[in-house]
Amino acid sequence: MSDNGRTSTTETSAPRHGDAAPAGDRNRNPRDLGLLALIREDFRTHGNKPLEPGFAALLVHRLANARWDLRSKAARLPVTALCRLGYTWVDLVLGIEIPYSTQVGRRVRIWHHGGIVLGARAIGDDVQIRQNTTFGVLHMGDEGGVPIIGNRVELGAGACVAGPVTVGDDSVVGPNSLVIRDLPPKSVVMGVPARQATLKVEAQGNGGAAAKASASSQ
Repeated sequence: MSDNGRTSTTETSAPRHGDAAPAGDRNRNPRDLGLLALIREDFRTHGNKPLEPGFAALLVHRLANARWDLRSKAARLPVTALCRLGYTWVDLVLGIEIPYSTQVGRRVRIWHHGGIVLGARAIGDDVQIRQNTTFGVLHMGDEGGVPIIGNRVELGAGACVAGPVTVGDDSVVGPNSLVIRDLPPKSVVMGVPARQATLKVEAQGNGGAAAKASASSQ
């Protein structure tokens, strides 16, 4: 987390692979809501439960980004110190790491906690993230090569998305899957490496709802 006295700006352009790696020196919160409204929305997204680990992680992330709207470095310093403490506590105690440079959209839900590292260039709106999910580089020599996660993406427990790849909107990444290639919108993938799959829903008798879902790789 840096605080080098540079003038604060708010992120205005859509994230793209190939751009310089984000430096964590500007407000990358969603621009269509104020800070308090954004925090309230995160709270509702996490079931109105103040002790939800995912809400705590996002709260620290939102505050750390919003501090860049304080133009004075002197005014930012105490907020920076508090955010560093909060970031360390969330990382060590809750097992959730969200770098300040990661652009996080609205209504992101982090289910459970533990082993979660979200080093993405951007995470879209309405994304569902479960425990042991990892976003990050494919190899140490490519620090800027991190994923972009689209809107309404669901990630199963243990999912890993590595490298400069894009997961398209409305995609589903199955548990313990490794994504190392771009996924078009509405993809359903699972496996290592992740492959396209088809969800099969079996209906119950007497007109009941679906009993279970299975998948077969294509």
